[in-house]
Amino acid sequence: MQTVAQDRLVIAGQELRSRLFLGTGKYRTEEEMLSSLEASGCELVTVALRRLDLDDPSKRTILDAVDWKRYRILPNTAGCQTAEEAIRIARLARSMGLSDWVKLEVIPDPRYLLPDPEETLKAARILVKENFAVLPYINADPILARKLEEIGTVTVMPLGSPIGSGQGLQTLAQIRLIIENARVPVVVDAGIGVPSDAAQAMELGADAVLVNSAVAAAGSPALMAEAIRLGVEAGRKAYQAGRMPRREEAASSSPTEGISRRS
Repeated sequence: MQTVAQDRLVIAGQELRSRLFLGTGKYRTEEEMLSSLEASGCELVTVALRRLDLDDPSKRTILDAVDWKRYRILPNTAGCQTAEEAIRIARLARSMGLSDWVKLEVIPDPRYLLPDPEETLKAARILVKENFAVLPYINADPILARKLEEIGTVTVMPLGSPIGSGQGLQTLAQIRLIIENARVPVVVDAGIGVPSDAAQAMELGADAVLVNSAVAAAGSPALMAEAIRLGVEAGRKAYQAGRMPRREEAASSSPTEGISRRS
């Protein structure tokens, strides 16, 4: 609680206790997903509404499996290829009473799953006007990030590398620029494969990371969720501490003054 008080993460006026957000896709079993949520210590959990079967009210879905008194749901528009589709899913989530928050994804590219910047910006404008708290998933584009912030999104969420690739932060330089100029929280999303990737994002000054595949596809998802949680915590502490300056030459870590030099 002391750490939260000193270093608060606030999105859309809401304080979050964890800087690790977790996705709910790709898990082999419901039990693995639930144990991973527990081990991660996360509060914000994303759910792709388009991939749920909502036609049969008697069919059990993730909306029934998770104890939503313990977690904050973040509906996402995964699977939407146009702004219109994404807006419809966001409105559906609101009409179901799930949340006014939405992780905005508009991805027409089936191979690399890269987000469409124009359609994302178009959808964000409309959803912000409808009083949604919009968390847009974007390419690591500092100009787009600034435009989204200017129209009122509550975060920007640049990718580290393509979704599910586990390649780590391939867009390091661009993410650094986004962080340096952003006035809203920056959440690094996609590409994180191991705890060191999450730590690296946090060391840069990212406010949070969102992880799914790295946990769901691990041999032991719960153990990986715990490991990434620790990576996030370590990276944030390192950022707060401030790293030592890089040097071109070596510098002795032991003092040289007063050393006896006998011939």
